[in-house]
Amino acid sequence: METHRLRHSSTRGLFTDMWRLILIYGAALAALAFLLEWLDFKHDVKHWSTEFYITAVAIIFVALGIWIGNRLTAKPRQAFVRNDAAIMSLGISMREIEVLEMLSAGHANKVIARKLAISPNTVKTHVARLFEKLEVASRIQAISRARELDILP
Repeated sequence: METHRLRHSSTRGLFTDMWRLILIYGAALAALAFLLEWLDFKHDVKHWSTEFYITAVAIIFVALGIWIGNRLTAKPRQAFVRNDAAIMSLGISMREIEVLEMLSAGHANKVIARKLAISPNTVKTHVARLFEKLEVASRIQAISRARELDILP
C-alpha cells in the first residue's frame, strides 16, 4: 500500500511540473503573438520602418532562444559528496552501502556475494533491509531513492 502511495505521489508531482512548464511556455508564446500583432498594428498606424520590425523580431527571438537554451541545456553536476547525515538517520551500514553500490552497477545477488565474500542469503538480507530503510519495493526504486538522497552518485 505504501509503495502505491509513493508511486502515485511521484507521478502526481511529475504531471504538476509538466503542466506548470506547459503553462509557462504557452503564456510566453501568447505574449509573443500579442507583441507581434501589436507591432503589426503599430506598423499600419505609424508606418515605422521595416528595419525596426526586423530588429525587434530578431531581438525577441534571440532572447527566446537564449532562454530556451538555458532551460534545456544540462547543467554540469558538481562533484559527488555522499550525504552522511541521510545515511546515519536511515541507519544504513557501510556493508549495505557496498551492496547498494553493487546494485546500482547492475550486479546480481550471486555476483555481489562473490565480490564481497559473503553468502547470497546475506546479500538478500542486506537488500531486504535496504528496501525497508529506503521505504521502497524494488531495486530500481532503491537506487533512485539513494540517488535522491545523495547516497549514490
